[in-house]
Amino acid sequence: MRYPLLLAAAVVAVTATPRARAQTSDYAADMQRGDSLTALLDPAGALEAYRAAYLADQTYEAMWKFARAQVDVAKQLEGKKYSALRDSLYGVAHLYAAAAVRADSSDAEGHFMVANALGRLSRTRGGKERVRFAKIIYDEGATALRLDPNHDGAEHVLGAWHAEVERLSGMAKFFAKTFFGAGFLDRASWDSAVVHLQRAAEIKPEYLYHRLELAQVFLDVGRPADARRQLEEVLRLPPTSDVMDPKYQEEARTLLAQLDRAP
Repeated sequence: MRYPLLLAAAVVAVTATPRARAQTSDYAADMQRGDSLTALLDPAGALEAYRAAYLADQTYEAMWKFARAQVDVAKQLEGKKYSALRDSLYGVAHLYAAAAVRADSSDAEGHFMVANALGRLSRTRGGKERVRFAKIIYDEGATALRLDPNHDGAEHVLGAWHAEVERLSGMAKFFAKTFFGAGFLDRASWDSAVVHLQRAAEIKPEYLYHRLELAQVFLDVGRPADARRQLEEVLRLPPTSDVMDPKYQEEARTLLAQLDRAP
């Protein structure tokens, strides 16, 4: 896959002027093609299709779906070799998601994509920037869930937010509150992490990533039997819910092996 070209396509689209838009693109056909490629777990192809649709007509739907495709491409880029490119894609995805929210703040998907893109980007950041992201991630995830109480992605984002904050050391939390005014981090709890991730798995039980992150939280809180059940489900389910499913199943096997070796 030619990753630099994908990033260039995303940046060109977000900076394009109306005069530079494609004149021959069929918006409806491109959106349908993007949806079909997303279902086939081909985010690179979907990104190109949504880019064409966006250049034809800068609608709310084209914006958030283009952002989703960028996130789905970026999360496949693992290791230091692709770190700059991955983070750039997350950053551009955030720009599109934020534009979608400005276009229509009454729909959950735009808010969720803001939280999703920043949530993934924040894992590579530190200090004041990460704390600033944390506030936006929480607020946008909560807004998405308020607008759509059955949004499994919003439930996952909020569950992951609680878990990530709880995983911070006491010293890290102290400095965040002292120097960055991050008192809102006090609302985080392991119980909330479990509740949100369990709800995400209930809404979309076939989605492997919900179960994998829930299992990791169960391990964090000393519930290995519950973690094992989720990990076994990750391996039992077909790897058809996300382009990263084979990787998620590999991680589940590793965690199960660690549980098997535990005294």
